[in-house]
Amino acid sequence: MTSPPGGSDQGGSSTEPRLPLVCARCGTPADGPQPATWTCSVENGIRQYFCDVCSRENLRAIEGRLDSAWW
Repeated sequence: MTSPPGGSDQGGSSTEPRLPLVCARCGTPADGPQPATWTCSVENGIRQYFCDVCSRENLRAIEGRLDSAWW
């Protein structure tokens, strides 16, 4: 497995501007950086974050690796 150019897969380069984190499903904004209770999903090469409520409501679909468009 290889890492993307510019550093680790734990946040990319330090020069990237940090945008406020928002749930891709319901639009709820995060209180701080990335909350530990949120779920991260990479779909079609795009990293998406889901709040803890949306993650809990769709746990079976997430575990089944269905794209969020299906749930």
